[in-house]
Amino acid sequence: MKCVSIADDVKMGKNVKIYNFVNLYGCEIGDNTKIGTFVEIQKGAKIGKNCKISSHTFICEGVTIEDNVFVGHNVTFINDIYPRATTADGKLQTEDDWICIPTLVK
Repeated sequence: MKCVSIADDVKMGKNVKIYNFVNLYGCEIGDNTKIGTFVEIQKGAKIGKNCKISSHTFICEGVTIEDNVFVGHNVTFINDIYPRATTADGKLQTEDDWICIPTLVK
């Protein structure tokens, strides 16, 4: 039994290898890339060709990983310099309350 969640909006290259317990939505994955176990790749993230994304990795919105990159085990990216749960008036933040800071991995 393979437990993989790939949303319809994922742009998938050729010969991509995906292991169990992976969650992909709104992202792009290049040709010949390997996605390890327990990986989540969020909307707006872009993974190049011939990459290896090791297990237990979190790639959030705003992250671009170019071709031929190795991402080791348990790597977590962040896209907010000052992450917080609430606004100044104590309300839970929404996407309208923050600016996505891009990250580029070469």
